[in-house]
Amino acid sequence: MLCLQPLPNHRYKVTFEYRYKDITVPKGYITNGANIPRLFWSIFPPNMSDIMEAVVVHDYLCDQGEYDKADRYFKELLQKTRLRSVSVFILHRAVVSYHFLRYKLFKKIL
Repeated sequence: MLCLQPLPNHRYKVTFEYRYKDITVPKGYITNGANIPRLFWSIFPPNMSDIMEAVVVHDYLCDQGEYDKADRYFKELLQKTRLRSVSVFILHRAVVSYHFLRYKLFKKIL
């Protein structure tokens, strides 16, 4: 079970080591939660408890530079929640699109 301690400035600290499949998020890891544009907060609140497990694993893997695995595990963990499948699709496509734009497309341009 994922345990988080709220911190100032919309950040969270993992209070106990957390394991998912082949990764371990260490105790003390800090995340800023979901980076959802304010415009969409009424539909997808950025730090709703249902998605925080997926968010923490995703952020940790991204910090390790494992973007494809991060996106895959994000989707898997979202699918285990009470979210509707359309919400899972939207959230997953958003992170995949962001990673494509930031790390693949812009890398080629620059």
